[in-house]
Amino acid sequence: MASVTSTYARAFVDVVLDKKLDASRTLRELRALGDLVAGNSDLRRVWENPAIPAAKKRDVLDAIVAREGISLPVRNFVAVLMDHRRVPFLRRIISGFEQELNHRLGFAEAEVTSARDLDDAEKRSLEAQVQNLTGKKVKASYSRDRSILGGAVIKVGSTIYDGSVLGQLHEIRKQLARST
Repeated sequence: MASVTSTYARAFVDVVLDKKLDASRTLRELRALGDLVAGNSDLRRVWENPAIPAAKKRDVLDAIVAREGISLPVRNFVAVLMDHRRVPFLRRIISGFEQELNHRLGFAEAEVTSARDLDDAEKRSLEAQVQNLTGKKVKASYSRDRSILGGAVIKVGSTIYDGSVLGQLHEIRKQLARST
């Protein structure tokens, strides 16, 4: 399944970059369609049902595209997914598309968890620090977890930078346990 999703994701990134499409618009449109499909069980049943002719599915897609102002390349990509019965993988394909796009454009995705909401200056500062660490431009998502007490935990790929108070307390506990 991972190879299916990554194959389609990589192929669509190829199209976006080769045709010099607006990558952020394309991603927004894909996410909007993904959210629509995820939130509408009737639409999902229609698009995933092999008994419904492909032309009827595309008619529904075209109506959505016209209403939402979705670009032709995104419409065609989703039509290909319908034709190859890949709509059940749409969310994972979109996620893979975003990861592959970020990778090719030189972005690092950072997940920042802090004990409180950060203001814009704090976010910019953290992103600059992550950029210095990774050597890549940073796209960060933010969440709050009061249990870390203070500071922040930053995850970039499989690397975790733990600057939280809770993390420091755990480290102190480990050091004390080793010394006794």
